[in-house]
Amino acid sequence: MGSKGLVFKGSKSLFITIVSGGVVILDYITKRAIVEYVSPYEAIEILPFLRIVHVKNPGAAFGLFSNLSSNVFIFISIIAIALIILYSISLRRGLELSSLSLILGGVGGNLIDRLTIGQVIDFIDFFVGSWHWPAFNIADSAMTIGIILFLWSNLKQKRC
Repeated sequence: MGSKGLVFKGSKSLFITIVSGGVVILDYITKRAIVEYVSPYEAIEILPFLRIVHVKNPGAAFGLFSNLSSNVFIFISIIAIALIILYSISLRRGLELSSLSLILGGVGGNLIDRLTIGQVIDFIDFFVGSWHWPAFNIADSAMTIGIILFLWSNLKQKRC
């Protein structure tokens, strides 16, 4: 391992496909289950701080820019996917590939929603008392984890 970190061995494209494809599939299955079994705006308490809800988000993360057309988000998503794929070609480090694969899967999962229904289905609602974190989904979670891992990997690499 050494100071350069884990070097990725094996087929990068297979790895990226499995990880990002897994995120897309899990995201798709969970969203379809929400649409099938949870009425819009219904809230099902799972834990004292966690509910399953059924909301549609026309905007970006946390409902930002909800006044923009879905086509803008579709365009941005397609550009992001292309850039991630191009950037990942040059990567050798496993953590960076893992993080970009998670981001790619998250972007892909939400892109499917935008292409099919024009907005994104969110269903995970964390809250404390009356304060609620904006509802999110599996794709959002994968992107968040991927971004954190990518930043951590790059900060760690610069220190070494």
